[in-house]
Parts: sequence; structure tokens; C-alpha cells
Amino acid sequence: MDITSIIAPLNDAQRAAVTAPSNAMLILAGAGSGKTRVLVHRIVWQIQVNDVSPQSILAVTFTNKAANEMRGRIETLLENNASSMWIGTFHGIAHRLLRRHAEQARLPKAFQVLDSSDQQRMIKRLLVDLKMDEKELPPKEVQWFINQQKDAGLRSKDIIETPDKNAIRLLHIYRKYEAECERNGVVDFAELLLRVYELLRDNESLLVHYQERFSQIHVDEFQDTNNIQYAWLTLLSPNRDNMFVVGDDDQAIYGWRGAKIENIYKFQREYPQHQIIKLEQNYRSTGSIIKAANAIIQNNQSRMEKSLWTETNDGEKITIYAAYNEVDEANYVIERIQNWVDAGNKRAEMAILYRSNAQSRQFEEKLMLSKIPYRVYGGLRFFDRAEIKNALAYLRLLENPDDNVSFERIINTPARGIGAKSMDELRQFAAAQNVSLLMATNLLQNTQGISNRVANVFQNFLALMMKLECETVGLSLSEKVQFVIEHSGLMAFYSQDKIEKSADKVENLKELVNAAEAFKPSIDEEENSSELSAFLSRAALESGESQGEEFDDCVQLMTLHTAKGLEFPLVFLVGVEEDLFPSQQSVNNPKKLEEERRLCYVGITRAMKKLHITHTEKRFLYGRESFSRKSRFLSELPKELLDEIRPKREVSIPITATKSPIFSTKKLLEMESGSKYKKGQRVHHETFGSGVISNLEGEGTKERVLIKFRGESRWLMTAYAELTTV
Repeated sequence: MDITSIIAPLNDAQRAAVTAPSNAMLILAGAGSGKTRVLVHRIVWQIQVNDVSPQSILAVTFTNKAANEMRGRIETLLENNASSMWIGTFHGIAHRLLRRHAEQARLPKAFQVLDSSDQQRMIKRLLVDLKMDEKELPPKEVQWFINQQKDAGLRSKDIIETPDKNAIRLLHIYRKYEAECERNGVVDFAELLLRVYELLRDNESLLVHYQERFSQIHVDEFQDTNNIQYAWLTLLSPNRDNMFVVGDDDQAIYGWRGAKIENIYKFQREYPQHQIIKLEQNYRSTGSIIKAANAIIQNNQSRMEKSLWTETNDGEKITIYAAYNEVDEANYVIERIQNWVDAGNKRAEMAILYRSNAQSRQFEEKLMLSKIPYRVYGGLRFFDRAEIKNALAYLRLLENPDDNVSFERIINTPARGIGAKSMDELRQFAAAQNVSLLMATNLLQNTQGISNRVANVFQNFLALMMKLECETVGLSLSEKVQFVIEHSGLMAFYSQDKIEKSADKVENLKELVNAAEAFKPSIDEEENSSELSAFLSRAALESGESQGEEFDDCVQLMTLHTAKGLEFPLVFLVGVEEDLFPSQQSVNNPKKLEEERRLCYVGITRAMKKLHITHTEKRFLYGRESFSRKSRFLSELPKELLDEIRPKREVSIPITATKSPIFSTKKLLEMESGSKYKKGQRVHHETFGSGVISNLEGEGTKERVLIKFRGESRWLMTAYAELTTV
């Protein structure tokens, strides 16, 4: 490949970034400005033009999808395999390093990775052991605390005790949790990053080795890095001249989970010879959408100045719809979706974006009633499904007999008649003997306090695990997985299960065998762990990724945080109201409010051709009804970019406490001319059945009727109720 062909597809700013001399580089890449293209071409430029060895390349990002896309595009441009490059997620790279240097990292060679749900399971068990009430100290809160400390680079021994009672309890649990992980030979996601930092910091010869090896370090989504990620990146870059970081402070939306937007500013201070290049040309959206995004984000004070622009025309104006309530809002969206489909477009080209997951219910309900296929993006991934996690737990316990988390997950799956009391006794016995739960089952016979029946059940489980271990020796990975699924009883358990979707669970278990058949460990994985261990680690790392897989043609529903990195021709940004977006927790906090505004910027820039923004006058959410005010973000949009519409009569409609099916603007306008209902009339309601109208009041959009259904009478708004005459 010649030099011209590498830079030919790039604009001037992109070329400047790709061809810049080796130095500390900060590429400020606005939304839709081609940051992945720049990263990929920069790596190819270094190899083809600057003669950098592919083995000297380190490129880190945040999702497996992004890492795989980067690798694939590099291989296409180089027309060669990129396996010698270290391209992966922060967690994936950290895991690779720990596998290579497990002993120096004070880890067993067969250590396993706890995903988020298994981490929470361990914490729940610790709370029981410590006799702490889950209601007073929720496991999720403990999990958040532990992960936050690790992200900040703090072990329990590094934390100074305070008089605060809650802080003392959390610190006590953190100590117990560290000891339990050590005993089990497991690490959680946050531990992967902290352990690698400590590994490099405390082993000078190892650090020097990797500093010399990685002569070129590339970082994607730099604004999303946390303290510990920044710390080990800078450890690897002692000369301050080989970091090429790409990010956008305007898209920093993960502060709530530890990301530090300050790292962009810190980079500039600590790398004084750095060069900044701005990518401002947007290739995704129309002119109107780009102008709107610029207008919103310019209201943030603490940002690096840049302004998106595009060569495409302005396109359609942004539509602002003021709905009466969330029912009206959902119907407006569904009508536009149907119009889009009727015009020959695909459903998958549309996305409904919301600030809170709780907002999805109304849209899901209306989509189902309208028979429009949809999916909630970021739902359960394959490796997160219960039946898959159960099968993997058997395999993990085979690989690591000290893994108490996996033991507890499967000891009663399929059911073996082991109750909570028996498990408590086993835990106490194991702790007293200082052995794992699996090892304890072998020592139970004639143990005081445990009945022969319970001891036999536990020992039968031990015999099963020994059988699985002995009879899978020499089998290929897929054969081993299939054998364990069959002989553990899982396949029979799910085959005979009467619950809904049991057939899907059986198919998923079969697909796990297919996944094992298709699994190809990397060169590094082959060198540093067994094939089964590599497979289990890959599964754990993938389960931690939030984004869903591609499905059939259906409307996409997702939170604004989940939407980052995606794009759709048609976008509905819904619920843009004060105290919802921006959230109530952020309106009085300038720093949080700026992050909410960045989130709005991200939402707007997901749209390629058409953007609808909706807000309501009233909303029933989180169990209560309240009046709504349109978001301050809407006031920041230039009027000339907007097409503001709402139903003909600009009045608010009271919301009843009853469940309201479809509300139609068309029907609302029909009602202006008079009522079609009268006393004594027999009507039918989809939820409450048939009844007789016994009273009426109000008119037009405010008309309501009292209907005597079987056993009860209810007032219903005729604008909502969709009554049919009988």
C-alpha cells in the first residue's frame, strides 16, 4: 500500500492527525467526525510509512464491538492478519496481561473472572455471613462502593477509617470481600484494572519490558477513562511522546460510573509537548441537526471549544411535539413510526431514546398493540442468560475447585433438596476447616451437626464433579461443554421444565456447544491458560458488555447512555422535561447539569435525517402523577431550526388513575363537535369489559362518563378510553 492510498479517503484534519509525527497527540473528535477511521489509518500509517512493528502497537477501547471493528478494518487495509497487535478493551488487555503474569500478580494460574451478577451474589452471601440486613445495606450499594474504591486505585488497607457508621460497615465488607476473592481465586472487572496497575507499578523489569514493547499507544473514547485506566496508561508511557488519544469532552456522559472527563485536561498538563487536532466535520447528520447540537452544547462552560459542521444540506427541521401526557406522547411516536414503515423504510432505522428505563413501558405497550416488532437494546446478552451462566458455572468449578461462587450457583441446579440451613452449615464447616465448599463436601461424613442425608447429597455432588472431571479428560472443548451440559442434568432439567421459553433455554444450551466449537483462542491465550479457561474468561468479559446483539428488523428502544456510538436515520428523543431530562438530581448541581447537557448533545447527534423531540404537560411516572415543564434544553434550541406542533386545542387533559389504552389525536379533534355518548348506552372497554353509562359530564376533550361495569363503577375520560358501543 502506498502513502497516497492510506490518506486518500481522509479530509484535511483527519490527514493531519494520521500523519502527525510521533508525539503526544490529543484528537478532539466531534460526534460523527470519523474518529475510528482516524485511529485505524493512524495505525496503518505507523506500520506502512514509519516502519513501526505491528507487535509494538497497543490500541485500547471500551467495547468488544469497537475493538473487533478496529481490528477488522486494520486487517482490510493492511491485507494481513493483525493478531500480533494488542487491540482490545481495557478489561480485555488487562486480563491478557494478568494471564501472562499470574504468579507475579499474586493470582492462581487458573483464576476466573467474576461478572457483575456473580460479584453481587458473593456480596449477598457476605452480608448474610456478617449478619447485615440487605434492606439497610443493599448489595448493589456495596458493589458500587467496592468498584469505586478499585477504580480510584484504593485497597481496603489504603482507606482511612472515619467515625461514620455506614462507612465503617462498607469498609469492613470490602476487607471480607477481598479475602473471599483471594480464597476463591477470582477477580471482578474492577480488580482486573487495579491488579494490572499494581503488577506494572511493583515490577520494574516487567514495566520496562512493556514500555519498550509498546512504542505506540492508541486510546479510543479517552473521555470515558477512569482514574485507574489513566494511571496504567501513563505508566506505560514514560517518555510522554507515544500516546495517541482520541476523545470528545462533549460526549463525556459516564461520570456516574467513574469516568473522569478531567483526564482530557490532565493529559494536557502532564504531556506538555502534546499537539491538539480537532475533527469537526460531521458525516452523519443534516445541517439542522448539527446546528441544534452545537447550540445546546455551547451552553456548557467547561468544555474545549469546537463546532461541528457538515457539507450536507439542512434537511428537515427538528419537530417538537408537546403532548398532553405519556399516552399521547407514545401515540404520536407510534403514528410516525407507522408512516415511516408505510413509506418503505425499515423499522431498524428508527430509535426511541429516553433518559430513564421506566419510560419504555408506555412505548412497548403501544408497539405491541400496534403489532410493530421492537427490541429494548442492551437487553440480556447470550452469556448473561441464566441457563448459560449455570452451564458455565459447572465448567468454572471444574477448572477451579476453589470457586465458591460457582459452587453456590449450581449446588441446587438442578434441585437436589439442599436447603438454606444445610448450606449455612456447609459454609460454617468449610470456614472452620479453611477449605473450599467443594473440598468440604468430601469431609462431611460423620460430622456433628450435619445429617447423613445432607452429607450424602453433598458427597453425591462431589462425585458428580469428579465424574465430569475424569470423563472429560482428552475431549475437545466443545465435546467437554456438551458432556457437562448433558451429565450435569442441566439439559434434562430445562427440557422437562414447564416454564415459558424452556425450549429457548434448551436451544441456548445447544448454542453454547456451538460457541465452544467456534472458539479460537488467541496466541496469548493458548500460551498462558488452558483452552477451557480461555473460553470461560472470554465469556465473562463479553457478559460485562452492555450493548445488545443485532436482531431482525424492529424498532430500537434504549436509554440515551446506551445510544452512545450508534446512529439512526430517524430518532425520537422523548420525555425532554425538567426533573426528568435534566434529571431532578442534577438541576442544582452545575457539574451534573453539564453532563446532562452532554447527554442531550449525544442524543441529538444520533439522528441522521430526522429528529423528533417530545415533552408532556403531565406525566405518570415512578408511581405518581405530576405536571411537567418542558426542559431548559429545548429553550436553548434556535427557533428557526424547529417545527413546533401540538394537538389543535392547547389545553391540558386530566389523567385518570385507570389504565388507558390508545389515545388518538384524530379522535380528540372529532370530539370537538359534540358527544356521541348518552345515559343508558351500553359500551365495551378493552380492560374492564362491558358496562352501561350511568352519567356524563364535561364536553369536548374534557368529557368523561361514569360506567357501571360488573361489580364496580368507574369514571373514564372518553378521549382515552376507546369505548365501543354494544
